[in-house]
Amino acid sequence: MIYLVLSVLSSTLIFVVFKLFDVFKIQTLYAIITNYVVACTVGFFLYDGPVGVDDLTNKPWLIGPILLGVLFIVIFNLMARTAQVSGVSVASVATKMSLAIPVMMGVLLYNEHLSALQITGIVLALVAVYLASIKEKSIRINRKALILPLLVFLGSGIIDTSIQYFEEIHLTDQEIPVFSSMIFGFAALTGFIFIGAKAVKTPLKINLKNIIGGIALGVPNYFSIYFLIRALRADILSSAAIFTLNNVAIVMFSTLFGILLFKEKLSLKNWSGVALAVLSIILVALF
Repeated sequence: MIYLVLSVLSSTLIFVVFKLFDVFKIQTLYAIITNYVVACTVGFFLYDGPVGVDDLTNKPWLIGPILLGVLFIVIFNLMARTAQVSGVSVASVATKMSLAIPVMMGVLLYNEHLSALQITGIVLALVAVYLASIKEKSIRINRKALILPLLVFLGSGIIDTSIQYFEEIHLTDQEIPVFSSMIFGFAALTGFIFIGAKAVKTPLKINLKNIIGGIALGVPNYFSIYFLIRALRADILSSAAIFTLNNVAIVMFSTLFGILLFKEKLSLKNWSGVALAVLSIILVALF
């Protein structure tokens, strides 16, 4: 359970760092790419094994980090576009509601058993995520732009499900640091290709604030994945329960940190979401 708690805290810290990006006017895309380089480096420091090119390319799970790395960058840009077109709330809800995908896959592919109370808790968690994420009076989605939140939902769910699959089938305990590291490494590589293409029209400028922001983001970002995989391997709870607890706890703590650190104001719906989040955690974790 300690790994799950640490994963939640790491992911919540990511939220805090993103908020600070606005405060210090840090360019998100460049900080994101720097963060992937930092996260990749942290993983290799933690890996107690050979890190030669031949050693890594012969891993049976190599395709996983490659695909996940590309997905990380693609989904990030889709989230940004969704926030611009349909609003931040729509992007947030689409991302967090994607927990339904790995939950269903855990039941269908790995024959995980959920009690009636746990199923109730998962349903309440989805409602809690929706209510706690709404920062506007209502969520309105332009029908023409509906494809964007749908892609964010599917992409985020695929990322979680893929991590679950490789943890279940391919990884040993020793390989968790390097697997996590290589995900971020390929995400960084994809990001460099992306900004390199942009640099053809707009020359890049090195900005110390962006680099510092990327470093501050990279460390908790790495550990959010590392501890999540550790939690999945612990076999204390089913993967369906772990993904539910992880997502709803992140939303709950991020909301509370927003109040405490950034003086954000919550609506009655937001507070209802936090209350439901607490109830869903109790149902999923204890029953």
